[in-house]
Amino acid sequence: MQAVRRSMAAAAHEAGRAPESVQLLAVSKTFGADAVLEAMQAGQTLFGENYLQEAIDKIVAVAAAAPQTALQWHFIGPIQSNKTRPIAEHFDWVHTLEREKIAQRLSQQRPSTLAPLNVCLQVNISGEASKSGVAPAELRELAQQVAALPNLRLRGLMALPEPAAEFEQQRVAFRALRLLYEQLQADGLALDTLSMGMSGDMRAAIVEGATMVRVGSAIFGSRKPIQ
Repeated sequence: MQAVRRSMAAAAHEAGRAPESVQLLAVSKTFGADAVLEAMQAGQTLFGENYLQEAIDKIVAVAAAAPQTALQWHFIGPIQSNKTRPIAEHFDWVHTLEREKIAQRLSQQRPSTLAPLNVCLQVNISGEASKSGVAPAELRELAQQVAALPNLRLRGLMALPEPAAEFEQQRVAFRALRLLYEQLQADGLALDTLSMGMSGDMRAAIVEGATMVRVGSAIFGSRKPIQ
């Protein structure tokens, strides 16, 4: 955990940014509540989950074990229409919104007792056929639609670029996402979050303006197989 934070701080300094301008989202998918509690003891409060039922079980278990600790739970997996209600009921953030229909369902199903659900729009920044995300050309329209919905708060953009081995190559996609983000801000949308960068390309993402990086194995170790 501390090694990851040191790497983040070094990248922030390289970019002339304050280290606290980048948040660490610990991707705890496939790891149990005990791993989350251990990370929590090290000061981690933001956790990302991909698999819905596993995540809900974990959220309940962690809350029972540490009822006085306020954690943020971020859904970072694909969203199916029949899964929107439990996502709306259990999570603080969603990073993978790519369709107006899903946004409408999340808005309608968000309990009135909870704060608005924070959402990021997933952009298919590399144009890969195998990747989810809204096309850059369609982003502005979707952003305006989502920003108008009640019970949601549009916070920013997320992307999973095509892998690149070299630092300068990694920067290209992240720079493209940042430019889209800045265009939406210029349109008047109050965005503050660029969710981009993982263990292998975190430095490039931070240099290009990431405000949140998603790191799993560097914190928790090798992934456990899903049963």
